Amino acid sequence: MIAIPPNGRQADFGSGFGQRSLLTVDTEEEFDWGAPFTRDQYGLSHVPDIARFQQFCEKRGVVPVYLVDWPIVQSPAVVEIIGGSVKNGQAEVGVHLHPWVNPSFEEEVNSHNSYAGNLPPRLEREKFLLLRDAIAEKFGSEPLIYRAGRYGAGAATANLLREAGILIDSSVRTNFDHRADGGPNYTKHPLSPYWIGGDRRLLELPLTSVYWGILRKQGRALAPMLARLPHARGLFSRLNLLEKIALTPEGVSVEEAMRGIDIAIDDGLPLLVMSFHSPSLAIGHTPYVRNEADREKFYEWFGHIYAYLAHRGIRPTTVRQIAQAAGLR
Repeated sequence: MIAIPPNGRQADFGSGFGQRSLLTVDTEEEFDWGAPFTRDQYGLSHVPDIARFQQFCEKRGVVPVYLVDWPIVQSPAVVEIIGGSVKNGQAEVGVHLHPWVNPSFEEEVNSHNSYAGNLPPRLEREKFLLLRDAIAEKFGSEPLIYRAGRYGAGAATANLLREAGILIDSSVRTNFDHRADGGPNYTKHPLSPYWIGGDRRLLELPLTSVYWGILRKQGRALAPMLARLPHARGLFSRLNLLEKIALTPEGVSVEEAMRGIDIAIDDGLPLLVMSFHSPSLAIGHTPYVRNEADREKFYEWFGHIYAYLAHRGIRPTTVRQIAQAAGLR
C-alpha cells in the first residue's frame, strides 16, 4: 500500500488556494459487487447516463475527474460523451485500474488479485501502461492522476506512477481497512494531501472520510474495537458518539455529508475529495440507486452539497489547478 508519510510531508498549496473540493468519479463497468470477480461478466449500459451528469456539473462550474478503467476506455460512446468536455477543460480524465478486466491476462482471477498492488510489479506495470496509453490515445490528453481499483495500491505502485509520469495518486481511502480480503489498511493515513517520497514528485490526495461525534477525537482508536462488536457502530452513531462519514452520495445522506464537510473545514483540510462509482448514475447497478426516485435523490444530493460548499466558501478545483498549486510539472 501507499506508505504512511513521515512528518514534514504535508503538501502546501500556497496562501491563495484556501480550501477547495475535488469531484472524482470511478468510471467503471457494471458488475455484481456481491459475486466472484470475472473477466467478462460485466456491462456498460450506464454509459449514456454520464452525459446527464456532465451537463449537471457544467451548469454548476464543477469539473469532474473521470477515473477511467479498461472496459470504459474501450467504449466509443464514452469518448463521444465526455471527450469534448475534456478538450475544453470542463472535465478531466485519469487512470482507474481494475486488474481482473485489464490486459495482460496472466493472473488467477480472485479477490486477492483484484487489488492491483498485490500483483507482481511487472504485471501491475504492464496492465497500468496499457490502460494509461489507451486513455491518452482516445482522449488526446495525458492522464495526470491515478486511483487503484478497490483502493488497492501496493508497495511498487508509487515508483510505477513516477516512472509513468503520473503526478497525483488518489488511492488512499483514509480511515478504511480493506485487509479482510487482502487489501490495504488506511486507518492511520492522514487526510490532508501529502508527498509520497522525499523527491516531491508524486502527490497523494486521500479520499475525504472523517469521524464525527462526541468521541470523534478518539475515532481511530475506537473504530477497530467497535467493528468487532455486533451493532456497536450503529449504536454509537445513533447516540451521536461516533460516526464515520465519507464524502460520497453512496450511502451517505445530505445531512451526514454536511456534518462531514463541517468537520473537514474545521480541521483545516485544504482539499475535500468526493467520490462515487459511475454505475450509480443509472438504475439497478449499485445498491445506492435501485429506482428512479433513488436516482433523483442522487442528483439532489449533489445540488444540496454544492450549495452548502459554496455557503461555506469552498470552491471546486481541478487536478491541473492542484498540480500547479503544488508546484508539479
